[in-house]
Amino acid sequence: MSPLDHLRQYINQHGSIPFVDFMQQALYAPIWGYYTRQRSPLGASGDFITAPELTPLFGHTLAQQCEQVLRHLNQPIVFEFGAGSGQLCIDILTRLEHLGALPHAYHILEVSTSLQARQKDHIQTKIPHLADRVQWLSAWPEHAFEGVVIANEVLDAMPVHRFLKTEQGLFESMIALDKNNELIENFVPCTHTYLNNHVERVLKHDTVPYASEANLLIDGWIEACHAMLKRGAVLLIDYGFPEHEYYHPSRAQGTLMCHYQHKAHPNPLLHPGEEDITAHVDFTHVADAALNAGFEVSGYTNQASFLLANGLLSLLQEHAQDKLDGLDQIKQQEAVKKLLQPHEMGELFKVIALTKQLDFSLTGFQLHDKRASL
Repeated sequence: MSPLDHLRQYINQHGSIPFVDFMQQALYAPIWGYYTRQRSPLGASGDFITAPELTPLFGHTLAQQCEQVLRHLNQPIVFEFGAGSGQLCIDILTRLEHLGALPHAYHILEVSTSLQARQKDHIQTKIPHLADRVQWLSAWPEHAFEGVVIANEVLDAMPVHRFLKTEQGLFESMIALDKNNELIENFVPCTHTYLNNHVERVLKHDTVPYASEANLLIDGWIEACHAMLKRGAVLLIDYGFPEHEYYHPSRAQGTLMCHYQHKAHPNPLLHPGEEDITAHVDFTHVADAALNAGFEVSGYTNQASFLLANGLLSLLQEHAQDKLDGLDQIKQQEAVKKLLQPHEMGELFKVIALTKQLDFSLTGFQLHDKRASL
């Protein structure tokens, strides 16, 4: 059975399904989901490359922010959602060891058993002396802890509702099968109360037709983060906008994007289960959910400002002094440009910090704090 066959079977069993359910099945269905299959989505042979895969300097810089927080906590834990190849864990622990600030433990919540296996192998190979600090979870922790929670490109992969506003009202995307057993998308009158209320709140213009997405899982997810964190910080790194940009009249086709063999396209029905499906993050929604949960929103900025404020260029210079290979230096310089330049990852990617019982300012937001834009 292929991922597409699984989806056909699922729709035959359940009937026409909301897009949010389709996205959940396409990405996370056991065995057949994009993130649960055996093939890794990362790297040159996959579909996309994340910042930790570009250069270890990303993780080393993030570790500098972690170190500031960890030194104020008792038996702190670094907790990472969806660790990909495990490279970010390796780089963070390597730098924290250099700084003399290793956490009591490093926990990874990973739903994919195949990715867990790859992470364990990678970590054991690269940092065998630190591997015993790393523990894998398949569910949220039962007991609250002090520490730093990291989610790098996690929120964009949460299933979203797709909607369409017209002069006739609000419609929700439903995925069904046509007479040839092919996937099709239909928009039907929206009966989802929460989605209706959300769209009414965020759409402050009358542009029609207007299509976009809503991540209605964010509130519960952030509440769960608040419950598991006794004291510390949550660092969320992802691409997205504040609400007024996310739902701007000019963005009338939404932000949904698919990644397949390093090519981006907007059709989620093209390679379901075999391609990444993402939606940009509404950081105003994240901030509102955080405040409602009891967090403080302690910083919001673009990735370039966050990395520069935490010493990325100094780390690049350190790396150049340590490495004699000129080609390696050039490679790292090019990777850093990708992390920082506005037309690459520097501006589109944002970092938001949610804190609990911390009474100091975080270094990553001292260069350019954009909370006022939320």
